[in-house]
Amino acid sequence: MSFRGWQKVTIDTPNGKVEGIAPVIISASRATDIPAFYSEWFMRRLGTGYVKWINRFNGQPRYVSFEKTRAIVFWTKNAEPMMKCLPELDKKGINYYFTYTLNDYEQEKLEPNVPPLQHRINTFKRLSNTIGKGRVVWRFDPLIHSSTITVDVLLDKIYGIGKQIHTHTEKLVISFIDINLYKKVRHNLISSGFRDCKEFTLEDMTNIAKGLQEINEEWNISIATCAEATDLSAYGINYNKCIDNELIIRNFSQDKELMNFLGYVPPQAGLLPFIESKGKKTKVLKDSGQRKNCGCIPSKDIGQYDTCINGCIYCYANSSQGIARINYQKHKNKGTYCEAILCG
Repeated sequence: MSFRGWQKVTIDTPNGKVEGIAPVIISASRATDIPAFYSEWFMRRLGTGYVKWINRFNGQPRYVSFEKTRAIVFWTKNAEPMMKCLPELDKKGINYYFTYTLNDYEQEKLEPNVPPLQHRINTFKRLSNTIGKGRVVWRFDPLIHSSTITVDVLLDKIYGIGKQIHTHTEKLVISFIDINLYKKVRHNLISSGFRDCKEFTLEDMTNIAKGLQEINEEWNISIATCAEATDLSAYGINYNKCIDNELIIRNFSQDKELMNFLGYVPPQAGLLPFIESKGKKTKVLKDSGQRKNCGCIPSKDIGQYDTCINGCIYCYANSSQGIARINYQKHKNKGTYCEAILCG
């Protein structure tokens, strides 16, 4: 499902003109790790001016133009390959920020193809130093619960990462694994030998929230949940927007086109030099294509399912671990996965 308000445009392709949409905000991507594995592909497509995206439900293509794009949200577990592309993005005047997942499941081997944790932490810090901590959101996602990964163990894992990076970000986002909603996630966990993963109870969630509240007395960052119904605001934990108009306004308010799309009126100087009006939001934006409890504003995701190489056992975006292993082997042998899958 897409935001109906995107402007329709005509796109020139090698096979002739086609109709496409021109979103203001691009998500890159919930479905695959573009920064880690497809950064060169992304920059080529950005230079070409469009992406051909395939709807996974009906197999129909949709052409997505970058003509009106003013902001890009990158999702990744390893931003290092993308960092060399950032000067070119800056030169194009495109705004961007990263939602950067740093989990510690090394001992459990739940993320088999990601770089070592310390390497990812160092990259996180380097990215933050490059673009600013307000534009690098830390995700510990999902929180996984089992007989060995207890609430206390999870809090220790979060603290172990956070003590190194809390000065390099302004926000931590968490979510609780949902193995009842995503049956293939349960299947992948069981088939990988991780048989005792279980849902979080309200008591478990509350204990996580209490622990984070205590930890955050040291860190003093924002903490939020992603697409969760449970209200943890009593512990200083709010609902998140991964595609976040408030973050965009804080960091990119100088972009008039982007602010116009968001319905944000920046502060205006008054008749007297010491009087200035407050900024105000005139629109309520919600991405209707996401889950009920998702707070994201509209964006167009350009990733494709079954193309991620990280191979995370709990992932819902690869239909099986077999596909993840094939992707990884092709990437290892050829230096890149078949990018035609991402864009024809």
